Amino acid sequence: MNFNFLTPISDAVLAHNELTAQQALGKKIKVHSRQNGIPDLENVQMAIIGVQENRNDVNYIGARINFDSIRKTLYALFPGNWHTTLADLGDIEPGETVEDTYFAIRTAISVLVEKKIIPIVLGGSQDLTYANYRAYDSLLPMVNIVSVDTNFDLGDANLPIKNNSYVGKVIVEEPYNLFNYSTIGYQTYFNSQEEIDLIEKLYFEAYRLGEISGDISRVEPLMRDAHIVSVDLKSVRASEVSDNQKYSPNGFSGKEICAISRYAGISNKVSSFGIYEYQGSKNDSASSMLIAQMIWYFIEGVNCRVKDDDFNNENHYQKYNVLVEDDELIFYKSLKTGRWWIEIPFLPNVNNKLKKHTLLPCMHSDYVHATQGEIPERWYKAYRKNSF
Repeated sequence: MNFNFLTPISDAVLAHNELTAQQALGKKIKVHSRQNGIPDLENVQMAIIGVQENRNDVNYIGARINFDSIRKTLYALFPGNWHTTLADLGDIEPGETVEDTYFAIRTAISVLVEKKIIPIVLGGSQDLTYANYRAYDSLLPMVNIVSVDTNFDLGDANLPIKNNSYVGKVIVEEPYNLFNYSTIGYQTYFNSQEEIDLIEKLYFEAYRLGEISGDISRVEPLMRDAHIVSVDLKSVRASEVSDNQKYSPNGFSGKEICAISRYAGISNKVSSFGIYEYQGSKNDSASSMLIAQMIWYFIEGVNCRVKDDDFNNENHYQKYNVLVEDDELIFYKSLKTGRWWIEIPFLPNVNNKLKKHTLLPCMHSDYVHATQGEIPERWYKAYRKNSF
C-alpha cells in the first residue's frame, strides 16, 4: 500500500533520538525518515500516526500543530519487557480540504487495521474520530466507540461537523455501523440536559468523572468491548498539563489517564487508539510527557493482552445462571484471568443488530448485584438497544 500522503519524522527528532540511551524506545522503533522512507511493516503490531488537522476546531485561529516534542519525549522513555514491534509512520498534513485529510486517515487506518496493526493516532481536533470510525465501514458490521471526554460532543448533525459535534454525525450518517458509544469522565456542567437525556434515550453509556475516579477499574469492561478509543486531552485536569492545554480544574489525574490508556491496551478488541485536542506550546514539557506516558501505557497494555474469551472449551470458564425477577441472567468467568461476561440473549422476530447470543464484558460486582436481585445497567441497556 502506498502511504505517500505521510510526511517523514523531522530531522530534529531523529537527531535528538541519536542522543538517547541505547536501550531507549526510540532506538527500537521503526521510523519513517526522509533518508529511508516508510519502514517495512512486517511483524509490526502498532504504528504511530500524527494528524496535523485542526480546522474543524470551533476555536481554530490558524495555528499549526507539531508533534516533535511528544516524539522526542516518547523516544527517550525506556520500553517495558515488551514483545511487540512499534513503527512511527510520520504525519498526515492538512489536505486541501478537511475532507481530504479525513480520506487520508480513513485510508491509513483501514489498511493498518486490516494488517492487524493498531494505529496510535495523535491529533488534531477530536472530529478526526469520525474519520477513524469511517475507516471501519469495510472492516466490521458493528463498531463500539469509547470516548474519554468531558463532553458528549453530540451537537446538531444537520450542521457541518466540528470537534464538539462529531458524534451526531457518527450516529445519523449512513452506513449505520455504530452499536455502542460510551463516554468516560463527562462533567455534567459542560453538557446540556437535552444531550444527557438523548444519550439515555439511545441506551448509550455515560460515566461521570466522579464515578470513574472513585473506581478506575470500572473502565476495564468498557474498554474490553471497544474497537475505537478516542481520548480528548481536555478530560485531563489543568494542573497536569502545560499552559495551552489547560481546560478545567477538574478532570482525570495523570495517573488516572495512564491507567485508562493501559486498560485500552489490554482489551483484545481495541484496534485503534487516538489522543486528540493537543494544543502545543513553547513550554510544553508537561503535556508532551503526559502524552508520551499515555502512549507508553497503551503499548504496555497491548503487551499484556491475554486471549481469555474462548468459551468453546468448558475447561476455560465457569458459567453462572442467576434468576432476577423473570429474567435468567447467564454469567461467564474466565479461569485464565478472572474476568467476567454476561450473555445478551438473541431476540428472534426483532430487527436487531446481533445475529446470535453475544457476551458483554462486565465486572464481578455485576454478578454479585444480580444475586441480590439487581439487573446490571450495562445488560439492560444492551438488551434494550438490541430490541429496537
